[in-house]
Amino acid sequence: MKWANFLHIYQPFDQQPDILESIVVQSYRPILENLQKNKNVHLTLNINGALLELFDKYGYHDLIEIMKAVGLEGRLEFTGSAKYHAFLPFLSKEEIVNQIKMNDATLKQYLGDAYKPQGFFPPEMAFKEELVPIIEECGFKWIILDEIALNGKTESVDYTKIYKIKGSNLKVFFRERRMSNLIMSAVVRSPETLKEAMVDDLQSSRYLITAMDGETFGHHRPGLEKLLFDIFATPEFNLIKISDLPQYYKEIVEIMPVKSTWASSPADIEKGIQFLSWSDPENVIHKWQWELLNLVLSELYKLDKNSPAYPIARKKMDSALASDHFWWASAKPWWSMEMIEDGAYRLLETLESIPNVAKESIEKANKLYQNIVSRGFNWQRTGKIREMMQEQRSNIRIPFMDRTVGKGGAEVGVYEAFMDMFAELEKKARDNQEYEKAILWRDAIFKFKNKLDIYDSINAIDLLRIEIPNKEVEERIEKYKEKYRQIRGGQPEQRGS
Repeated sequence: MKWANFLHIYQPFDQQPDILESIVVQSYRPILENLQKNKNVHLTLNINGALLELFDKYGYHDLIEIMKAVGLEGRLEFTGSAKYHAFLPFLSKEEIVNQIKMNDATLKQYLGDAYKPQGFFPPEMAFKEELVPIIEECGFKWIILDEIALNGKTESVDYTKIYKIKGSNLKVFFRERRMSNLIMSAVVRSPETLKEAMVDDLQSSRYLITAMDGETFGHHRPGLEKLLFDIFATPEFNLIKISDLPQYYKEIVEIMPVKSTWASSPADIEKGIQFLSWSDPENVIHKWQWELLNLVLSELYKLDKNSPAYPIARKKMDSALASDHFWWASAKPWWSMEMIEDGAYRLLETLESIPNVAKESIEKANKLYQNIVSRGFNWQRTGKIREMMQEQRSNIRIPFMDRTVGKGGAEVGVYEAFMDMFAELEKKARDNQEYEKAILWRDAIFKFKNKLDIYDSINAIDLLRIEIPNKEVEERIEKYKEKYRQIRGGQPEQRGS
């Protein structure tokens, strides 16, 4: 088995220096230093240009030098992306190309000849068909998407074949959710346990693509960076770059991916709300945010590009396109008034830098800003945010007891069988000194008995499939968790799924 490991690292362009320092110390520097030291490791990395500029601004030049050195060795490949992590499906071709070209220029400036991207990472793995010719025209040979983008379902990708998008020469590589989520969840803490979960795959001729946020290792999950280092050092894990895959897998299948992100669930796609975290049809703040953004863009387009004010306004607009403030306004479950206000303010600030804007446009923009901020505070004061979060949880959770014991008859026996398996896994983890994992199984038993499993970020039933991948358990899970699988998202910490 060939394993292509993809990491994505990103911070907002205006990230506070103390927060950046903690992420550098806990995550970025340990990962990059270990990558440099371990000469057998090959990795595909996305780093947005905005983060490279932060490294330069705050003096983390050693990180840039490590990336450059390992890249020149041919062990680290970089992908293209949008410089400020803009949400591409909602932008015009002009803005998409601008974000991509700015990112290319920035990475080339800092990484030199080490930056020779073949692949493209759309922020959030957000995809729509219209992106294909744009990405291809920008010179990229492949794009990485979540496996759900294949046909709106999970576990449908044939990882012995290479996929190509119809009507283009652009290849598409699909991230596998199961293994990506297993690693990110921190349930597995050792190569031995990871190999157990991959026992069938390791001896197969397939390939594996995992894709994860780099900050997960050490920053979001303290200590998890050790597992990443152990993966790097384990010879059984044949690590390659994504661009290497076509050398080993020759059969090509033509497909057209569906609209999706790496957080989309099958139910999201069926309902046409796969971009929910950035444009929720029921979220009026999202509506106002996009209205404000498009208003400012329209005024910028009216400005003569030869005007002395244009470069200043254009630069402000570029960074204001970052997707963060939309995501933080989703309230399902992510919410931050600070980030929401900051995003709206930056759009307003951009408009103010454009000369001769009509009074009506300025008044409308100010009104939208006030609407966004006042409605946000109103939602906080009235408890609406908590209601939205709880509603999201209730929509995507069905207690396991209700799906088994609640149905009566033979289903009670199924419930008891799962409880026995959880107990066995708890004992096994305890004997292996994987205490965090043992606690998970212990807690699973308690939660399932008390219908508290609905609050878990990763359901224990999913983890059971990884731990005991035999036919009997697979058949039970397919029968009793079909509803759950239809409504869970692709990121273990996204939208409470």
